[in-house]
Amino acid sequence: MDGIKRREAILLQLETTEKPISASRFAKEFKVSRQIVVGDVALLRAAGYEIIATARGYLLERAEDQQGIIRKIACQHSPAQTEDELLTIISLGGEVIDVIVEHPIYGELTGGLHIKIKKAITEFVENYEKNSTTLLSELTDGVHLHTIRCKDEVAFQQIKAALELKDILYKG
Repeated sequence: MDGIKRREAILLQLETTEKPISASRFAKEFKVSRQIVVGDVALLRAAGYEIIATARGYLLERAEDQQGIIRKIACQHSPAQTEDELLTIISLGGEVIDVIVEHPIYGELTGGLHIKIKKAITEFVENYEKNSTTLLSELTDGVHLHTIRCKDEVAFQQIKAALELKDILYKG
């Protein structure tokens, strides 16, 4: 399969799924390297497709995914509180779009999350524990921002209040 047909197939799969698809899965399916798939996705993005890279794979951003309001929230907590933080946000109707930290050398570092269901949190935590890796927030003593999408300002204030009760909001 040539590159044009492969990119069309990648796009078709992304358009017809709600779940992220990993570059490794595409690579296996198309019998190419993972790096070829990463390049294909880069070309699709350059062509104007809103493809999001998450820790679980690629997603195509749809118009219905962009409804509501988007706000940032500053948090600070230990790695052990990560699951509780994420569960609190989604249980009140929020989607955790990303995590952002301020690195002393690289500046702002952003990790795409796009978490809006409990299963995605479970997968994220299992992946973190299985790989014995470091959360971005561990680079900054637990201080980080999240970009959150929710239906309205009332929902956002409920999320903030719940995180404050759990002593997760950054106090400075």
